Amino acid sequence: MFIFPFALTGVSAWGQQHCVGRYCVTLSERELTAEAGLCVVIPCSFTNADEFKPQHVVWYKCEAAKHSCSETDIIFHSNKNTDKKAQAAFEGRVSRLETDVSQKNCSIIINDLKESDSGSYQLRVTGERNEQQDGFTFSQRVTVSVKGIKQKPTVMIPTLTEGQQATLTCTAPGLCSGSVPEITWTWRGAGGTESYITGNSTDFKTENLMGFTQRHISTLTFKSSAEQHNTTVTCKIRFTGETTTEETSTLKVNYVKEVKITGVTSVREGNVLNLTCSVESFPPAHIVWKKVPSNTNLQTRNTDLHNNTGSATLVTLNVTAENSGQYICMAKHLDKTLTSYVNVTLTWHTKIQNGSGCVLQSDALTCVCISEGFPLPTIKWPLLEDHTQYTLITTVSNHTVNSTVSLTVKKHGNSTVECVSNNGNGEERENLLVQKKHGV
Repeated sequence: MFIFPFALTGVSAWGQQHCVGRYCVTLSERELTAEAGLCVVIPCSFTNADEFKPQHVVWYKCEAAKHSCSETDIIFHSNKNTDKKAQAAFEGRVSRLETDVSQKNCSIIINDLKESDSGSYQLRVTGERNEQQDGFTFSQRVTVSVKGIKQKPTVMIPTLTEGQQATLTCTAPGLCSGSVPEITWTWRGAGGTESYITGNSTDFKTENLMGFTQRHISTLTFKSSAEQHNTTVTCKIRFTGETTTEETSTLKVNYVKEVKITGVTSVREGNVLNLTCSVESFPPAHIVWKKVPSNTNLQTRNTDLHNNTGSATLVTLNVTAENSGQYICMAKHLDKTLTSYVNVTLTWHTKIQNGSGCVLQSDALTCVCISEGFPLPTIKWPLLEDHTQYTLITTVSNHTVNSTVSLTVKKHGNSTVECVSNNGNGEERENLLVQKKHGV
């Protein structure tokens, strides 16, 4: 058996070559770093004297202070028939990248890494020399450092639209051929409560990339809803040895609710019209106010658009009759346009018009009171409270009321008759002048 404590060195793509005579091994000079739950590849190649026929490779892990690892330190032996067993902690976790020893490739992959796998690794090659069983152990070693996992899963989220099926993809970190990890999905709603997404289906697959590398993928399929917008979904990976890593992503769901118009639609003349159009959506809708029938865009003149809120307020000062009528709120969301209509009515104080007055001819008194307003005013005659016999005629035209009262009076000595008009916005009283006419 050969143990080579001294070496000549040369450089190769895999690291530093160390030789004793015609026996050389190439190992990484740098410390190999890896993460728990994943895997590490130890690149290795060797050459030997022509009279030595390699048959098996043996890998050890032992304290760096030991001059040479012992049989109890074996972590891998390519001879399955040997009674020299690997450490139980490494059983089934170590494999060669190349099974044909004649290729002089001694590289191994260690899967399902634990932090306790950190340490010094040494190589031995066994075979025949001059028809005798022999082997050589290289003193040159490679150091592996295993830390806690920092890599996170890769979560791919497509465009989410309310009412449509969506599939999220989670890919476990690492391209290892060890134990298949457990992948779970959880959802955290607006209230912060974690739960599993209802009405969903999950799928899992493993892609074999090369002989010793695999990719583990889980998919989550569900119907998107507005309630899921701005909630979070977490993909959690659990490796052998209770090593876990997770990635949390925020869901952005394209959705739009119905358009809502708020504000007082019945406005007094001279006051302020203030209407707000809003629509809950993502992304925020672009809102435009228009007036029928002119279809004029009121956006720049007298609207206050709250950017990125999906809300626009229409403000008109000193309202007049021309501001009454139908208004349209149009909300543009992605490739969809939603509309809502509102009718604005103008109210004004009642006003008794010119042309109102009374005529007294003999004992017959006729009074006319003409009043305009919106809402339509009502007219009362205080004079009638003392009379039971009279004729009252009321006519309406647009926003004008004409009230005519006729009655017989004896010795009417008043020079005026009071007319009272009220439409809820205010009351107006006017004493109508009595014009006396003498009979023919």
